[in-house]
Amino acid sequence: MAAPSTAGSDSITTEKDPVSQPQQGEQDANTQSNNSDVPKVAQSFDEFYSEVKAIEERDSVLTSKQQIDRLNRPGSTYFNLNPFDVLQIDPDIPFVDIKKKYRQMSILVHPDKNQDNVERSQKAFEAVNKAYKTLENEEGYKRCKEIVDEAIIRTDEMIKQKKKQLKKEGKHQDMPEDDITKYKHSVYVQVCKLFADLERLRQEREAKAMHERSHYTDVICH
Repeated sequence: MAAPSTAGSDSITTEKDPVSQPQQGEQDANTQSNNSDVPKVAQSFDEFYSEVKAIEERDSVLTSKQQIDRLNRPGSTYFNLNPFDVLQIDPDIPFVDIKKKYRQMSILVHPDKNQDNVERSQKAFEAVNKAYKTLENEEGYKRCKEIVDEAIIRTDEMIKQKKKQLKKEGKHQDMPEDDITKYKHSVYVQVCKLFADLERLRQEREAKAMHERSHYTDVICH
């Protein structure tokens, strides 16, 4: 925070009370006391920041059961198309850290480690493997990152249009997305939709190609 301006202070004179003015020794003591508060504030912030990061790390690495439940939750076929969501990584994570996260996740949900829940852990393990295969090379990672960037652009445009409409109607332009948490959720939803759209197009192309091969075989046989 910038220090308040002291411009013009030289032109103001006040009569100093010799009794109320601290002696040199007192001034030095006060200065030392104020300076000693600086590292205390920094230390308090460091402790707070460390605590926040610890909570984030704790929440990002769930137990095996929790991860299996997450990857088998209702709508998982839809949500698991987003490799960033499956591996619980930020799209901006360094490329070299993706494999590390994949190893951690695959160990947690591996069927051999979850013999009491083999079927659901197998499904979770397959989702983790698929997500990693999508991101394991730079080209695949770049394509997925472009989807996230597109989702951000679409979300921002949606917010812009809604605010424009509210202004036209003479209403307050406050929106839920003004809150950063809700904004991120809107981006997340848009990312999932884009991945789902790509999967739908892939399935359509595959079905079309299969139909064409079947038709070609019928023609040859007849």
